[in-house]
Amino acid sequence: MTYQFDLPSSILHGGGSREDLPGLVRQLAGSRVLLVTDPGVVSLGFADEIRGLLEKAGLAVAIFDGVQPDPTDQNVAAGVAALEAHQADLIVALGGGSPIDTAKVIAVRNANPGPIIDYMGLHKIPNSGLPLVAIPTTAGTGSEATKVAVITHTGRGVKMMMLSRALLPSAAIVDYTFSMGMPKGLTSAVGVDTLTHGIEAYVSRKANVLTDPLALSCIRLVGQHLETAFHEPDNQEARAGMMLAATQGGMAFANSSVCLVHGMSRPIGALFHIPHGLSNAILLPAVTQFSIAGTENRYAMVARTLGVADATDSDVTACGKLIDWLPALNERLDLPRLGACNGVTREVFDAQLEKMAFDALDSGSPANNPRVPSADAIMELYRAAW
Repeated sequence: MTYQFDLPSSILHGGGSREDLPGLVRQLAGSRVLLVTDPGVVSLGFADEIRGLLEKAGLAVAIFDGVQPDPTDQNVAAGVAALEAHQADLIVALGGGSPIDTAKVIAVRNANPGPIIDYMGLHKIPNSGLPLVAIPTTAGTGSEATKVAVITHTGRGVKMMMLSRALLPSAAIVDYTFSMGMPKGLTSAVGVDTLTHGIEAYVSRKANVLTDPLALSCIRLVGQHLETAFHEPDNQEARAGMMLAATQGGMAFANSSVCLVHGMSRPIGALFHIPHGLSNAILLPAVTQFSIAGTENRYAMVARTLGVADATDSDVTACGKLIDWLPALNERLDLPRLGACNGVTREVFDAQLEKMAFDALDSGSPANNPRVPSADAIMELYRAAW
């Protein structure tokens, strides 16, 4: 068996590592930078800070902040227009998963000008694009270390999952101090999203010897730091631990694959516009309970790594503790059930349930799950998450 393991060529990690951005841009032969971000990051002052660092070094910078949560093909098109107007030769992505995913696709569009829907799926983007430096401001998606982007196609109302080597950032700067100001609701949602990445990378049918250590380290760090980061937002050790967990989770799942949680999450996001991290968190308990029979020993290791079970527990006991712990974690982190989310109605849920199930299967991710579900099983899992 041959495994391919792709990572950014450089990852700068640590508090204050943002200061090294101008030198990194120069190493990548950039001189005209498009900074891709969103209005929330702009309002925090982060975009102006990054622009100032770059301009002080003599680099020309334009800011594109037209990225929305769950970004769309229209956001990408607007970003390409901004790229061309500035004649940019390098992109810096600043923010959570939405700006980073959008920047990835902006970076490759001129080199791959066909209909964007053609690039949905695995290894569909043939040509490399502009250099991209990804700087996460939330400890959640791990997108700074992945060759994955998720963009909503507005015409079809579907979330396009694209996985291609061309989408991998050239470099990443992982500076946990950006996450110090995250509100509690975002900390909890993206934190359980990080946990989902670690778990799915570890139990995936494509898990391998290169991804397993990263996935387990991600899981261990979440167990150690997530609840502290939630309750003590100024705790630097917890914030640093969660930012590292997010990056390691991204490294792991990008090279082993996500599974059923992600497959079910995308239709929820496309239909109800629930943020991706939150929908993953909502689904994780029910999907875990369903999936354990497919690889009980691995889920038992997840429980032990989290500190939920100990070495003396049997696999059955450890898995039972994990099943009890996950929904309790969501409750402690004030994460809602699906039916309590803004904009979600039972009428629309019932009407679209079958379509969501088939859309989840069509995404391909459920095929990597340790226990592969039918459409009927997925519908039952959606009902369990309600």
